[in-house]
Amino acid sequence: MSIDFHSQKNKYTYAGRTADDGWARAIGAAVDPRGKRVADVGCGGGIYTRAWDDLGAGQVTGVDFSEQMVAAAREKAQDRPRLSFQVGTAQATGLAAESVDIVFERALIHHLRDYDDCFAEAYRLLAPGGVLLVQDRTPEDVAIPGSPEHIRGYFFDCFPRLGTVEAGRRPTDGKVREALGRAGYTAVESATLWETRKTYARFDDLAQDLANRTGRSILHELSDEELQTLIAFIGERTGRAEPIQEKDRWTLWIARK
Repeated sequence: MSIDFHSQKNKYTYAGRTADDGWARAIGAAVDPRGKRVADVGCGGGIYTRAWDDLGAGQVTGVDFSEQMVAAAREKAQDRPRLSFQVGTAQATGLAAESVDIVFERALIHHLRDYDDCFAEAYRLLAPGGVLLVQDRTPEDVAIPGSPEHIRGYFFDCFPRLGTVEAGRRPTDGKVREALGRAGYTAVESATLWETRKTYARFDDLAQDLANRTGRSILHELSDEELQTLIAFIGERTGRAEPIQEKDRWTLWIARK
């Protein structure tokens, strides 16, 4: 069963974390965010909308198709006057043409069947010289074996069918580059980054995070009983070592208008 992004029970699933310093360094190497107008498309609960604010962006607008997620994002950003949020889709954000300097799309495109309309909308939003940043995992990123640092790899060791689902929905470098070219972008680059998702002081904290399926849409493919089997599997493989620093490998595409 796929995650229901519109369900109130999933309202905060993409709202509670803080973006780590490794992500901030990778973004800083790609663009200078200071004073820039940013659209965070597919913002979820606003984790990275807030992170752009922390990087010094002048104005950040988070857009998501889920009213529940947008409500959570607004709630978490009440003390941040440079942030705003609205309901919209990746293909029709509702923002004005040439109104931003940076469009950021993290963990978005693997939920789309194709990227043409999404990238065309980002191109429309960007002022001349603007930059689109697309962060997602390729099949190669998700194929990395499980380890105490790469917890996600254990999902597929325990339930190989999840690996099939994951590989089938993840963007390939070639497909992304081709779609960006069709949309009119130039000077497309890509980089690999390891991002610390979260550090857990105790294994039980990780177990609870997994049990709640927090920020992990792939786990909605498992029943509650299968999820408990996975948690036990991870505990056995890690020896329940503490603390646990969970990392994921990502690909970042940088495309210029």
